[in-house]
Amino acid sequence: MSDATRPAAGEGFAVGNWTVHAVEAEYLGLDGGSMFGSVPKPMWSKLQPPDAKNRIRLATRCMLLVGHARVILVDDGMGAKLAPKLMEIYDVESGDPLAVALRGAGFGVEDVTDVVLTHLHFDHAGGSTRVEAGRLVPRFPRARYYVQRKNLDNARHPNPRERASYLPENFEPLAAAGVLETWDGAGTPWPGVEVFTADGHTRGQQLLRVAGGGRVVYYVADLIPTASHVRIPFVMGYDMAAIETMDEKRAMLTRAAADNAWVLIEHDPRIAWGRPLAEGDDFGWAETVESPRAAAIATRATEGER
Repeated sequence: MSDATRPAAGEGFAVGNWTVHAVEAEYLGLDGGSMFGSVPKPMWSKLQPPDAKNRIRLATRCMLLVGHARVILVDDGMGAKLAPKLMEIYDVESGDPLAVALRGAGFGVEDVTDVVLTHLHFDHAGGSTRVEAGRLVPRFPRARYYVQRKNLDNARHPNPRERASYLPENFEPLAAAGVLETWDGAGTPWPGVEVFTADGHTRGQQLLRVAGGGRVVYYVADLIPTASHVRIPFVMGYDMAAIETMDEKRAMLTRAAADNAWVLIEHDPRIAWGRPLAEGDDFGWAETVESPRAAAIATRATEGER
């Protein structure tokens, strides 16, 4: 029997009148050095073992928030539109794992009422659109999509470092269909759901805090992409402003630890949830919950080392 005070692998977690599910979309591989920035490889490779091409396995773990007559999906993975060359480069899992995960939670793509996109990088927003009769259309037919105005502007006018991550086919069809809405900064779009921003990774990234019934859950996207990144100095090489990321991470973790909150971790291949704990002037995890797919990922990692 699962402990009702902590999330359980593969089960919904009650937060007031909301039920929070971790739903896993595609797994992919990204360069380990880029994921850990200035952290030396002998250190990060023990935490996240790389394959022969120096890629580490990563999840695209989305949040499904059900309640108040809404079915809200936060981020939607990579989708099925990537060119074969990119599928190979990023070692992207084939099939439609997000649809499978939604069905496992009792929902279909047609049930989703809202999609909150933390930002428009292809591994967070690629599942927003699909190809139908040779044209791109919104993947979730009933849903409105929400992104920060600053991030949409950034995606439409990307800097050279981010240009390859912002793919217009993931968001312009939403705008053309009239289903893409922009938010300006922090807000409370639904009862108990707080949106706040963090700009160190990319300008206009938005994150969520869900509170109710004495429980709190955070969804922090690329502020803490894997469980290993709970350490303040562990910042991705992909981030636009590492010092901002560290300040934003410290502020969020300080608040989350005071909340006794659980953090839903988007990219860690094995750990889906963590409860942060202050450790001196840094942070760690008081406890963690593994993904239902953790065993399969561990087996793949072992095979990749051979």
